Amino acid sequence: MASARQGYIAPWWTYWLHNFPHLNFNFQPVDSSFKPGQVDYQQSLIFLACVAAVGLGLSLLVLAVYLSCLCFCRREEAEETKRPDGCCITWAAVITGLVICSAVGVGFYGNSETNDGVYQLTYSLYNANHTLGGIDSLVAGSLTSMQTRLKEHLARLDEIFSPRGDYLQTLRFMQQMADNIVRQLTAMPNISKARQDLADIADQASYIEYYRWLTYLLLLILDLVICLVACLGLAKQSRWLLTLIMALGVLTMILSWASLGVGTATAVGTSDFCVSPDKFIVNQTKEFLSGDVIHYYLYCSQTLPNPFQQSLTIFQRSLTTMQIQVQGLLQFSLSVFPTAERDLLGIQRLLNSTEFNLHQLTALLDCRSLHKDYLDALVGVCYDGVEGLLYLCLFSLLAASAFCGMLCAIPRAFILIASRDRDYDDIDEEDPFNPQARRMASYNPSRANVHSFCSYSSSLGSQSSLQPPPPQTTSTAPTAEYMNQSMLFGGNPRYENVPLIGRGSPPPSTFRNIFTQHEDHLPIYD
Repeated sequence: MASARQGYIAPWWTYWLHNFPHLNFNFQPVDSSFKPGQVDYQQSLIFLACVAAVGLGLSLLVLAVYLSCLCFCRREEAEETKRPDGCCITWAAVITGLVICSAVGVGFYGNSETNDGVYQLTYSLYNANHTLGGIDSLVAGSLTSMQTRLKEHLARLDEIFSPRGDYLQTLRFMQQMADNIVRQLTAMPNISKARQDLADIADQASYIEYYRWLTYLLLLILDLVICLVACLGLAKQSRWLLTLIMALGVLTMILSWASLGVGTATAVGTSDFCVSPDKFIVNQTKEFLSGDVIHYYLYCSQTLPNPFQQSLTIFQRSLTTMQIQVQGLLQFSLSVFPTAERDLLGIQRLLNSTEFNLHQLTALLDCRSLHKDYLDALVGVCYDGVEGLLYLCLFSLLAASAFCGMLCAIPRAFILIASRDRDYDDIDEEDPFNPQARRMASYNPSRANVHSFCSYSSSLGSQSSLQPPPPQTTSTAPTAEYMNQSMLFGGNPRYENVPLIGRGSPPPSTFRNIFTQHEDHLPIYD
């Protein structure tokens, strides 16, 4: 059936999804035709969704095995005091971030495509429902005109024309034409059931699509937030942020696998419909629509006859005959029965309005309008809709894999942070080469009693406080004192006129004065 239509060809990805194995809960093959009412077909879609649950179980198993091995390896590294390498963690974080960002981009595109497809479906359904509602309204209005209003006019004219048998015969003939019109309108199919089905499908599709779109949007935003917070936690080496990311990562991985299962089942079910949509529609409408009517609207071919052509032709001929009869009565009977003018003009206006309804009905019953809506709905679902679902499935798979990798990398980051903290704890504060110890020594109050040149003030410029050492000291004492002072004030000679307070180094002139005062005590080597 699908190959007979020239305006719609199912895309290749629907055939690929349609060929997925359909198995029930007993692992028995099931017909892949779209039959949502059958239990076996429902079980086959649930079975496809459960494949994602198997993937989730494998991911959790891999995580458990990895964490167990990591604990044992950590014990061995603790015994060997081996520091873990942070390069692998950095590259794992970079690759995971890139994969998550790529997955989010794919997810946004797929979510938009699916929403566009469902919107086109609902718009086409509402448009077709409007067309069917117009047909139903025109048929009901024409029936009311022929059965009620025309009957009232003919009853009054029957009393007025009672003396003239030929006029009464004309009224009887007009009544027969009205009965023919009523008969043809009544024979038309009742489309109220189709209208109700289309309206329900459109409303349900719009309702489900809104929450589906919102759910995926929140999931995409959650993935981005987790990725950013993970980068922040690794950069700041914050344990509580990494712990929060671990919990959210497990939750997001579960949601990603669940969305993958639901998306796969939905895509396969929709593809089963898209491969053979006509067969499903014929089976659903055969109770209240005939086969020739369904085929006329599904294919809209020039070779197919219009099933309403005969009824519309009889309708048009009956109206034309009645208008001729009314025109004759207006021409010949008003001179004898002037009171009949009001009813005859009323019948004429009634026939004119009915003829206008007939032209509208003929245009609405033409297959081109409903067939276009049908093709638009198929294109929206089978092209944009299924394509968007495939992108969403790809997003779910990439996100689940990326978060699985992230959950494997974060414990290594914990070990690295703990190792660095342990290294900092092992630093000797008394080590003179430790910068932290030097900073702490600058605030040591015991250094305040050391006789040094820290009290030197360049604004005074006096060196009178400098006294030579007592005579009983050995010749090496001035040298030792000079070396201590040189060691204490080994600073930058560019700060000549800057006070010593807060600088920690005397100007070079101080050392020249010290050397001049103590040069008599320095040993002389030949």
